[in-house]
Amino acid sequence: MDAVGSPTIRLERVTSRFGARCALDGVSTVIAPGQFVAILGRSGAGKTTLFRVLAGALPATEGEVWIGGRCLSALGRAELRAHRAQVGLVHQQFNLVRRLRVIDNVLIGRLPHLQAWRRWAALLGRFSPNDRAVALRALHQVGLVDRVWQRTDTLSGGEQQRVAIARILAQEPALILGDEPVASLDPANGALVMEILARVAATAGLTVICTLHQVEYARRYADRVLGLRNGRLVFDGSPGDLSREALRWIFDAATGGAPAVAAEPPEPSAAASACR
Repeated sequence: MDAVGSPTIRLERVTSRFGARCALDGVSTVIAPGQFVAILGRSGAGKTTLFRVLAGALPATEGEVWIGGRCLSALGRAELRAHRAQVGLVHQQFNLVRRLRVIDNVLIGRLPHLQAWRRWAALLGRFSPNDRAVALRALHQVGLVDRVWQRTDTLSGGEQQRVAIARILAQEPALILGDEPVASLDPANGALVMEILARVAATAGLTVICTLHQVEYARRYADRVLGLRNGRLVFDGSPGDLSREALRWIFDAATGGAPAVAAEPPEPSAAASACR
């Protein structure tokens, strides 16, 4: 994909409360364009809440989120919809129309760019040559050009997640957020998906932020790691600084400790051959 770039993201003492429960507690950080950021933490640490705040799906109770020069809390409804259209979301579940062909699922990512009669034509499967070219480039980026005309429900789980990523790339987002994007995949396919996301961040200048449970994926693929515990940012540094002490602090040894460090995920080359 062509370099598109992402805006700087700045969080200033962001707090989110749900009744008496504080899901985020004064989180402040700055994320530079093109970084691949992994967010680690136990269940309930605030990872998903932070994800929703960045996506514009949940307003912060206190503090401010700045995306480029825009404060999300100051946006009107139309501007907030425009922000959401610029955020690509990768979920655990692939959210594909399984009976459609691969190319048709990827073309769905073009809908936010279409207006008036072009959107109606697209809903009937009539996309422009330019939209189809964008979709094909996205499939090339994830290594699935040879699956263009195949029904999506005939693909493996790893291939379906790559189709979902291609659909997001066809959307031409300014930011990609992944909510446990490899949680439902085996290690080989998970490694390949992480490698693709890392490459997108590096080559297209797109910021990619993923919540993860797998510490070794964060160590291998991320440029930076944020650790949340009880809604607070307790670690902000490079993967190389994820010592056992840091992991105990992130995952709170007093309530069960850090997860066992898994074996190294397979190299991308091995993953690529295993998922085909």
